[in-house]
Amino acid sequence: MKTPEFKADKTIDDAFTPVKEVLNDYVHGLVPREKGTIISISAGIVRVSGLPGVGYDELLKFPGELYGIAFNIDENEIGAVLLGDNSLLQVGEVVERTGRVMDIPVGNGFIGRIVNPLGEPLDGKGSIPFTQRLPIERNAPAIMDRASVNIPLQTGIKVIDALIPIGRGQRELIMGDRQTGKTAIALDTIINQKDKNVICIYCAIGQRASSVAKVVARLEEKGAMDYTIVVVTEGNDAPGLQYIAPYAATSMAEYFMESGHDVLIVYDDLTHHARAYRELSLLLRRPPGREAFPGDIFYIHSRLLERATHLSSELGGGSLTALPIIETEAQNIAAYIPTNLISITDGQLYLSPKLFELGVLPAIDVGKSVSRVGGKAQLPAYRAVAGAIKLAYAQFEELETFARFGTRLDEHTKNVIEHGKRIRECLKQNELEPVSVPGQILVLLAVTNGLLDDIPVEKIQDAESLIQRSVAGIPRDIIQSFYSDKPISKEDINTILATISKAINKLEQPGS
Repeated sequence: MKTPEFKADKTIDDAFTPVKEVLNDYVHGLVPREKGTIISISAGIVRVSGLPGVGYDELLKFPGELYGIAFNIDENEIGAVLLGDNSLLQVGEVVERTGRVMDIPVGNGFIGRIVNPLGEPLDGKGSIPFTQRLPIERNAPAIMDRASVNIPLQTGIKVIDALIPIGRGQRELIMGDRQTGKTAIALDTIINQKDKNVICIYCAIGQRASSVAKVVARLEEKGAMDYTIVVVTEGNDAPGLQYIAPYAATSMAEYFMESGHDVLIVYDDLTHHARAYRELSLLLRRPPGREAFPGDIFYIHSRLLERATHLSSELGGGSLTALPIIETEAQNIAAYIPTNLISITDGQLYLSPKLFELGVLPAIDVGKSVSRVGGKAQLPAYRAVAGAIKLAYAQFEELETFARFGTRLDEHTKNVIEHGKRIRECLKQNELEPVSVPGQILVLLAVTNGLLDDIPVEKIQDAESLIQRSVAGIPRDIIQSFYSDKPISKEDINTILATISKAINKLEQPGS
């Protein structure tokens, strides 16, 4: 029997043909990677040799998933600012380039969360989903891309909304000595944005952990964390983290602004930011200037605050309102950093220690405070009363000084002083108790028209409570007119004054 011949369909060479094609297409080569070496380590600063192609502000990767920013690029070494604890680094370890600048994740998932300047969560609620990453250093919008600031940002604080109004897209500096209520004003403003479609960002720079915890607790108590992002660096964090904190928070805010939202950002405070940058600059042996601050201290704040603006309608019409906080020493508003920020911003709220000690809260000195946007960003309903109140209050403060010397006063002067005392009482306000627009306007109309002049000063607060309750008795169409572009008509004012008079009369009734 003859054995049949076996014939294979394919030869062995045919079977390996695809593999040969892949091997033929493979390009043998090495990809060069730059690596540097740590040559010295100090507080928040590392000096690196090598990395000849590194760029300014480039992100560098250190061992242990630690990152830094290339700040000084000298001929033989690089001065890098660390964004974390340097205790785990050692001289001689390898440093790698990343080929990108420092950026931060942004997105709607950050609302209601507490994060550090790297976008990492600090509240123990798990990872945060993000939409994209944005560089922390971005160019400010061009002049032609901006719109005028003409929409009010209601703070809920009577003295601000009536006399020193803030508009959406404005930069209003909050300044004053320690423990005068600067943060309280910023928190009241954040709390008052509830149901107003404003996203808020609170950036704590070099603050104590207990202070930040207290702020977060107050925001949660008032339901403000539902629309707020808290960016935190504590006092014991690396100076590099404190330096990038406001820029990272602003990039988060710009994401929402460019999506057409109105955003409010609070920097608390830029005094710590300036000191952190001074520390970094001195460690990097940059030339010191006035008060040992580097020469570009003005620029680091101007390029930050210029990013706050109101975008044109073609770009979505979003806005970014900035409330930077600065601490003065011994009421010296002419110091280096305060004067820098006064010249950058669109006005300032000055908090006086003397008013604070007298119990006039919020302790805003109306004479030294100013809004350079002014009435353009104020509801017309306020304009009917704000001018008269500011003038009467200024006259009162001047005459009150003379009255302290025991000068004999005529009847008109006495009336001006008594009227001014009632204005001051009406402008007082408890912390975390913002007042609505109708409530503010009714109180202002009452004091402007002299309805409170016959009420003892100690009962003004009770009268104000009755006036604010009387808002419910005002016709709905009149309440709506407060938010319109037209001033209040005389007929509406008469209706309001009649309602206020009825409310005040209850004060004199026993048991009211």
